[in-house]
Amino acid sequence: MSDDSALPFTGERFTPECVREIWYEHWHRYAFARRFAAGRRVLDAACGEGYGSALLASTAAEVVGVDIDAASVAHARARYGDRPRLRYEQGDATALPFADASFDLVVSFETLEHLAAQEALLEGFARVLAEDGLLLISSPDKRTYSEQAGFRNEFHVRELYREELIALLRPHFPHVRLYGQKLLFQSALWSLDGAPTANCETLTADGRAEQVESGLAYAPLYFVALCSRRALPADAPALSLFGDGGESVYAHYNHEIRKNISAGGRIAELEAELERLRAQARPAPRNSWRWWRRNDES
Repeated sequence: MSDDSALPFTGERFTPECVREIWYEHWHRYAFARRFAAGRRVLDAACGEGYGSALLASTAAEVVGVDIDAASVAHARARYGDRPRLRYEQGDATALPFADASFDLVVSFETLEHLAAQEALLEGFARVLAEDGLLLISSPDKRTYSEQAGFRNEFHVRELYREELIALLRPHFPHVRLYGQKLLFQSALWSLDGAPTANCETLTADGRAEQVESGLAYAPLYFVALCSRRALPADAPALSLFGDGGESVYAHYNHEIRKNISAGGRIAELEAELERLRAQARPAPRNSWRWWRRNDES
């Protein structure tokens, strides 16, 4: 029987109850990994809450979720442990307790930057992977995540630049295709006539992952028709994305977040001041020294 209680969000580990941009970022990685997991033996290293391992188990031959935190493993077992082809084990991702070539796919998302022993992590992944196995790993770009944003994540031990990440991976995996990930505010135009477009990964309201190979899995709000008396241009794109270079929606969003944080801090200060004034205005208890002295003098 699954346990649907939520694991508390500490700011370090994502939970499915999180909303907005962090929800998109974390679920997208596992939805993308799902296509590579079909029929394979999968290791989810530093699986955290366990939601991603459970998603991969819907298509994989076997999934093992490993995490160093005992509370997270216990939670994952209670919440997802009744699902087939899935198990959770407590263990250190830098010292994996598995035989060589035990897995066909290793996924490890947002783990690397939390560790000093990054080389040991990669060596372990290479060891437990079959010769034709795949590693899918993520890590924030230090340049954009921290430096340009002026942000410091207290849970990160060592963030990497693009060239540093490649240099870490290449000795163990000669073939590397690097993807970028970021939420983009775009206006999308996509073909509705079956012409192939970019792959679309979605998560349904009941938690099922879906992959749409042609078109985007959304009902359009507007139609834009390209018309001709002859054959349409061969270079007419099946997918067109439009956005502003200044990313104004992000700028507005970040402004609102900062404003709300500032307002929240000010509200807390005012509430504390109000409580202090209320305490001053309360009448002294009748058994207090001041009350006794005042009545004794009278």
